[in-house]
Amino acid sequence: MGSPLISARDLTVQFRTDEGLVTAVDGVSFELQDGEILGLVGESGSGKSVTAKALMQLNAGNTIYGADSRITLRDDANGGDIDVLSLRNARDLKVIRGGAISMIFQEPMASFAPAITIGAQMVEQLLLHTAMNESQAKEFSVEMLNRVGISEAGQRFNQYAFELSGGMRQRAMIAMALSTQPKVLIADEPTTALDVTIQAQVIDLMKDLVAEFGMAILFITHDLGVIAQTADRVAVMYLGKVVETGSVRQVIRAPEHPYTKGLIKALPNLDDLDSPLIPVAGDIPSPLERPAGCVFHTRCPQAMTGKCDTALPAEQSLGEGHSVSCFAVNPPEEALA
Repeated sequence: MGSPLISARDLTVQFRTDEGLVTAVDGVSFELQDGEILGLVGESGSGKSVTAKALMQLNAGNTIYGADSRITLRDDANGGDIDVLSLRNARDLKVIRGGAISMIFQEPMASFAPAITIGAQMVEQLLLHTAMNESQAKEFSVEMLNRVGISEAGQRFNQYAFELSGGMRQRAMIAMALSTQPKVLIADEPTTALDVTIQAQVIDLMKDLVAEFGMAILFITHDLGVIAQTADRVAVMYLGKVVETGSVRQVIRAPEHPYTKGLIKALPNLDDLDSPLIPVAGDIPSPLERPAGCVFHTRCPQAMTGKCDTALPAEQSLGEGHSVSCFAVNPPEEALA
């Protein structure tokens, strides 16, 4: 396996607030290879979106990155790497924002400029990031709107965001993000506002583009069903920490961390529709009140007093790319040898 297309190492993200420093992401590491889809899963407040925005330096101005934090994007054109967190001015950031990396945001209405047509915004970004002229950019934009399932794409091209339905706005934003053919696509809950038919079309479209362009996708969602259809690997986040990683088969069929097990138990049982849903007990703590030790111990059914509430579990390998951070998980025998 070659060098990763993009990697994050020991990524820590804090925010200055009136109440003090808030840690949203704490020591997260992951990487994406060409043509790979990594699913980032967890409840709201787990730090998934903050992690994703860090890849493009899109977090708010009160953001502080950890001294050891590194985000590296492979730069094939120049035969080197781009140190993303070292980029400072708008011209340098243009290389990653909308160029090498594009993002599908969770709320499309807040992402489109309300006084500019959808088409004009799509054309503008293509003129900025590609060698297309205006006519070519318009033709390609209409084609992309068609590809994400928008009917009468030529007419929608000239409409404003408020004239489209919620699902149509989401599809238009997906078309816009994909049109520059980025190396890395960050998809933050991209199918939330869509019905199941369009959801399936969008997932198929993303897979087609991965196959066609070798694009890597960071797919953020709370829906493990979507992850099972879409991702190659999964990283489970809780309160800013990655607690388990592995292939889709490993994490969904054989979860090891108590939090991952809880998320899967909370899914409906299609073989027994009358069975009750089993939610993860309790609520995710505020980032201002991060628990000591393992951040999940306040909700964990396997928590050990005097250990989980005082010490931070190290990441341990379970073999074949599957890893977990939990005191209750026994490492495989080969790891003990």
